[in-house]
Amino acid sequence: MSLITASRALGRPEVVSAKTIARVQQAVQATGYIPNLLAGGLKSQRSRMVAALVPTISMAQFLPTVQALTETLDAAGYQLMLGQSGYDRQREDALLNTMIGRRPDGIVVTGLVQSPELRDRLRRVGIPVVETWDLSEQPLDMLVGFSHQKVGAAVGEYFVRKGWQHVGVATGDDHRAMLRCGGFLHALGRGQPIQVPTAVLPAPSSLALGRRALGDLLRQDPQLRAVYCSSDQLAHGVMVEALARGLRVPEDLAICGFGDADFAAHILPSLTTVQVDGAGIGRRAAQLIIERCKGDAVPQWVFDLGFRIIERQSTLGGA
Repeated sequence: MSLITASRALGRPEVVSAKTIARVQQAVQATGYIPNLLAGGLKSQRSRMVAALVPTISMAQFLPTVQALTETLDAAGYQLMLGQSGYDRQREDALLNTMIGRRPDGIVVTGLVQSPELRDRLRRVGIPVVETWDLSEQPLDMLVGFSHQKVGAAVGEYFVRKGWQHVGVATGDDHRAMLRCGGFLHALGRGQPIQVPTAVLPAPSSLALGRRALGDLLRQDPQLRAVYCSSDQLAHGVMVEALARGLRVPEDLAICGFGDADFAAHILPSLTTVQVDGAGIGRRAAQLIIERCKGDAVPQWVFDLGFRIIERQSTLGGA
């Protein structure tokens, strides 16, 4: 076997046969050889690495996206490097600057890049960028997501159809959650300013914060009848606190979340929520990066994957 063939098997496995890859891997294991990826990247102008930035991997809603990114990139011979911003704008900017310095073949960002300086720098270096989990008419480069305002509006219209009069909101304080909250209130007030009991919690959300939120909301309105939560984690906490206080769900208190986490369909009562195709976002983002790295034309730059409300036991029944 030639050195060139062995090099291709290690660096570009998609262009050689499975039999050749197996032979090269056996040789690597036998010799303990470790490829110098930095040197190979300098020569080929490719790192075979894609960087992704997420707020936190502790939030269940982001896990399908990370998993789909990992699997789709791996199948094409790329590795995923993951960074967590912790919903901290300064940390997000610092991580993006570090990622740019590493010259990955692509960058996937959860949300929109807010910093004008970073947007300009990313355009100048020419690294393919896919913004995800949001929507904009002016993306930095490519975008795969959905409208948070429309999510909130759809849930608000759902609450209006249910006829609930005493409504509250439990929301994280991050940008996207607040966009959903704004859309919800706009629809609930039918386009007019409206004030409802609101608990704003620090991101990332958790069950404990959801329990705290319901106590706050009930102090603001003891007759509270329904709660919209910006995440399923908060909704789960609201439900646990409601049951601890002797409130029946949904008879005394209806609850709606966001994200359709794995547990949402299996807790009792099951949780009404907004389903987003997180895995689809990850697959599409990875495919866009791969196509750009191949030099293929990308005819569509923005993909709106939409969402849908999944009605379950926690909101069955009306006013």
